[in-house]
Amino acid sequence: MKTVSAKEIAEMVKAIRIIGDENVCVSGVSSLKDATNDKISFLGNKKYQDQLESTQAAIVLIAEDNSYLAKEGKTYIVCENVDVAFSRVIMIFAPEAIPYERNIHPTAAVDPTAKIGVNVHVGANAVVDAGAEIGDNTCICAGTYIGREAKVGCDTLIYPNATILDRCIVGNKVIIHSGVVIGADGFGFYPTPNGLAKIPQTGIVRIDDDVEIGANTTIDRARFGVTWIKTNVKIDDQVMVGHNVVVGESSILVAQVGIAGSATLGRGVILGGKAGINGHVTVGDGVQLAGTSNIVKDTPPGVILLGSPAESQRDFMGRIALPNKVAKLKDKIAELTERLEKLENK
Repeated sequence: MKTVSAKEIAEMVKAIRIIGDENVCVSGVSSLKDATNDKISFLGNKKYQDQLESTQAAIVLIAEDNSYLAKEGKTYIVCENVDVAFSRVIMIFAPEAIPYERNIHPTAAVDPTAKIGVNVHVGANAVVDAGAEIGDNTCICAGTYIGREAKVGCDTLIYPNATILDRCIVGNKVIIHSGVVIGADGFGFYPTPNGLAKIPQTGIVRIDDDVEIGANTTIDRARFGVTWIKTNVKIDDQVMVGHNVVVGESSILVAQVGIAGSATLGRGVILGGKAGINGHVTVGDGVQLAGTSNIVKDTPPGVILLGSPAESQRDFMGRIALPNKVAKLKDKIAELTERLEKLENK
């Protein structure tokens, strides 16, 4: 069992200082609530400070502005950024990554015309179809399908049962989790006297380098041209990205986000869980959209929005507060009316 001292952890996370015994050792991580006396935990949000009182954790990571909560007899590591520091601590105790044998499993189906790089893993029952290209050091896990003429870059990890359809492009150092579908047809139909007719979806999906895509997310191919996920985008589970959408660099899409066709997101956009983006709108760089909110028109860069339809924090809070203000005003008018009637009677 691996054990690490408070002093060693403080050095690893570049802590500001240690409060208490720097020689205390821990063998794992835990929440404040569930920690035992051989674990390290953290206080990242003041709403959990009551758990700090009762925790059995041997060491707690804490921010400088919360250091006054430290109790005598306990050990605390004061950090500049507690969340980042605790993430590093988790990696100290994390199990080693499962190694994949760098070979093609006997049950995998790799078309003779496919190009496979060096040091590649293709797992059991995976399919690499005609004309596909797989870059060096990439892992294609069991049951995954790589479509015709699709391209997957180097050092990419595709977990079991993912689907990358024909002609789509995946970059380098991409992580694609199970159940992801890249390149399904965009949702396009038009009415005819005989019912709805399908609009051909002839484009592709392009995933740039260092992107991570969560489980059961779907990214539709473009009607024509490209649906484009740019560099360093991080996508959570069960997200829907429509045809011809562009997602700018380093954006974050949290679980169950839905983006309708032909929307364009700028760089560094953050969309909270279950947020929605209307089709054919442009969302500026750095926009933050609260969970369950919906953007229905173009937005300028750098704004924080919430509600449905989304609006600024000031407008949202003003609208929410308005009924209370009206009720108070109604009571005040009633009071003034009563006083006026008494004066008239006199």
